[in-house]
Amino acid sequence: MPEIWIGLDVAARRRNWWWTGALTLLFAGMAVATGATAATDRWWWAGVVGALWLSSLIYMINRGYGRTLLAPDRMQFSTFVSRRSIPWSEITKIEPRSHQTRGGTWWEVRVHRAKGRSLAVPGIFTSRRGDEVFEGNLAVVREYWTRATALE
Repeated sequence: MPEIWIGLDVAARRRNWWWTGALTLLFAGMAVATGATAATDRWWWAGVVGALWLSSLIYMINRGYGRTLLAPDRMQFSTFVSRRSIPWSEITKIEPRSHQTRGGTWWEVRVHRAKGRSLAVPGIFTSRRGDEVFEGNLAVVREYWTRATALE
């Protein structure tokens, strides 16, 4: 099987940037409000809000630009801040997982390893129920895993 990259398409990446912008405006408003109302001995609250914004910003960029390389022998995760390679033989299960928030539900794909914790697969997530691109990417990952483990 040839190596292929799985990641967000242009429209999904654009939606991710819009949400990143909305998050930035929210945190900027919180920082201004906190800085304007805090007494002089509580100035560090604006710094706490700024640190939370920075961690959220890195998460959103990491999520938006994460990709996964599917190769015959392994999966390679490539994100803004890290690179990781996992052989197919270490994977015991591949499943979609849903997350409930106040804003709605979103889904991601997780791989469970024989040793260690489960990991989210970069480049495969959605907030739309029945998303064909998400389901297609999940099917491709499962197909690579099935073919790789059948050869062993």
